[in-house]
Amino acid sequence: MFAIGEDKAYFAGSDSEKLDNGKTLRKVAEKCYLPTNKLLLKLLTDHPDFKISFSISGLALEQFSEFAPEVLESFKQLVATGRVELLAETYYHSLAFLKSPKEFVRQVDKHQRKIEEVFGVKPRVLRNTELIYSNELAKLAEEMGFVAVLAEGVDRNLGWRSPNFVYKPKGAERVKLLLKNYRLSDDIAFRFSKRDWEGWPLTADKFAAWINQAEGEVVNLFMDYETYGEHQWADTGIFEFLQQLPAAVLASGNNFMSVSEAVEKHVVMDEVDMPNITSWADLERDTSAWTANPMQNTALSALFEMEDKVMESGDEQLIDNWSKLTTSDHFYYMSTKWDSDGEVHKYFSPNTSPFEAYTNFMNVLHDMRIRCYS
Repeated sequence: MFAIGEDKAYFAGSDSEKLDNGKTLRKVAEKCYLPTNKLLLKLLTDHPDFKISFSISGLALEQFSEFAPEVLESFKQLVATGRVELLAETYYHSLAFLKSPKEFVRQVDKHQRKIEEVFGVKPRVLRNTELIYSNELAKLAEEMGFVAVLAEGVDRNLGWRSPNFVYKPKGAERVKLLLKNYRLSDDIAFRFSKRDWEGWPLTADKFAAWINQAEGEVVNLFMDYETYGEHQWADTGIFEFLQQLPAAVLASGNNFMSVSEAVEKHVVMDEVDMPNITSWADLERDTSAWTANPMQNTALSALFEMEDKVMESGDEQLIDNWSKLTTSDHFYYMSTKWDSDGEVHKYFSPNTSPFEAYTNFMNVLHDMRIRCYS
């Protein structure tokens, strides 16, 4: 039970709980981050034309540093090759854009400083949390000096157009838009190990042929990094697929680019209007993963009602605690969706139910309110 007004260890908890956090990260590191980074470093060495891009939140960097420093070192080795681009995002993998442009900008600035501190590079392209995007986000990205922003290639916004071109966001002048090819991305991220899928088994040569058949100039593949070894376990053949993919793509006459190179080397094909917010989450590809029920909306509104008071406090620990509550996962765990989307929400949640996720969140928020107003 949470001790409201007494316990401030919202996220670290007791030593045993902290050890559990480390244990979870270590498990994912052993299954995913370390073997994948080792393989990617070899692929970058073996194929001088191979390039990749990463979006790593500030919170992930903090946890790597504390619980798995060898993971952080492996990312540094990849970036040092000069063929791995790091993207900007919100420091706390946050939903701030939905409620507070001011907080969104603060977190992106904080993340940029962290990336420069750790890796010595400055991101040029913005990827918002869960690819949450609209025309307004593109305008913010332009004001912040980014050359491009990433978004989901949502059919309802593209109409007849292909996601495989560089576009201009409506209302922006300089910033460009890169869209995820969700069909090809999801073939790897979600369908790779499904034996009832018509594309199974997916080989590197088969996938390279699909890329070759895609209409357009640039095919953007975005996926959770945990695809490799965590969501798709090693025994599915996912690492063998990744090992063979660069050679297969290059042999088919295509090449690799970082995201900033893609927008520099391709002309804008058209303007895309996305007035309503989109994302890469769930079948709807909107914000319903985090805002579909009253619990989620109540929690989100109550959180951002405290923003000004928290920032005025000048208390760095309080500000950090509050900022961690803006992380998208908290609201994802409160989802009451069913069917396949609901299974995904439940799979990732440490809570026994969406109601427990809401109750725990609101207890922490109530404690913070006491700290703010006492």
